[in-house]
Amino acid sequence: MSSSSPYYFKGSPMTVRVNGVVGWLARHGLSIAGSAELSVRGRKSGAMQRVPVNPHTYEGGQYLVSARGHSQWVRNMRAAGGGELRVGRKVRAFTAVELPDEEKLPLLRTYLEKWGWEVKDYFAGVTAKSSDEEILAIAPDHPVFRITVTK
Repeated sequence: MSSSSPYYFKGSPMTVRVNGVVGWLARHGLSIAGSAELSVRGRKSGAMQRVPVNPHTYEGGQYLVSARGHSQWVRNMRAAGGGELRVGRKVRAFTAVELPDEEKLPLLRTYLEKWGWEVKDYFAGVTAKSSDEEILAIAPDHPVFRITVTK
């Protein structure tokens, strides 16, 4: 990847398999540590794409953080402007607004406090205990969307 390419941490074959299981479990009603299955319309295919995510609540708002960077679901979300979160039969449609980097600091810090055990490899050594400057330095690599449930 060149230095001008957006950051993306590709999952290993094992991670892809585990994500498939976590997504299947969420789709069938079993959330692992708060995970859910995200469905977002593909920007090219128009078909719904599914991926497990860790919805994050901060100061009463709900957010989706892309631990792996500028992934396909992020690119699709930018085009679609929303999607659905599912755990079993509970489906929540939402709209999404991407946050600018300067607003991400408290969200990334609290996300890492909750999910750091799972996503630590994707944050280049940055943890919830890192300095504000260190977190802000990686903020452009991790898109964050504020979501608003519509139904």
